[in-house]
Amino acid sequence: MGTHGNIRVPLVAPGTRAELADIEGRIMAERGRISLLYQVLLNSGPIASGWERLLTAVRNETAVPADLRELMILRVAVLNGASFEFDAHVPHAQKAGVSDEKIQAVRDPGLSTVFAPQELLVLELTDAMTRNIVVPDSLMHRLQASFDAKGVVEVVTTVAAYNMVSRLLVALNVVH
Repeated sequence: MGTHGNIRVPLVAPGTRAELADIEGRIMAERGRISLLYQVLLNSGPIASGWERLLTAVRNETAVPADLRELMILRVAVLNGASFEFDAHVPHAQKAGVSDEKIQAVRDPGLSTVFAPQELLVLELTDAMTRNIVVPDSLMHRLQASFDAKGVVEVVTTVAAYNMVSRLLVALNVVH
């Protein structure tokens, strides 16, 4: 497992703080383990709790197809230099049916022709939101032609939420 000495806050070992028992139970129930990320987040019970609720909604409770979701997450990780996030999501992408060719292509600076049209659309959104913040009207119109209002909110929130994840990981030096 190696040492995590470079992480900029202490890790909170599960079961060491009674006041965190409820949130630790929810994390275990939803994810089956308390990952390194959650051991960092548990330094703040309210943040860990809200984070778990938001990310569970994004990952498990939207209508965004799993393969599109995982492609967006991998792309955010690449653009933000969040190797921990990328490595954590490769198995999820594979389970969702994303080919190894597409997983590799997500690492390229440009968007490859290996992607299907809807994949390209959400990756273009990911790039716009992550690199430039502002999403051009022309791109939003194409997104609105492909997704209903619920879908647009869910796809945009997926990119936004995983930008939050990667930026926390990078800021706190959670890299392995």
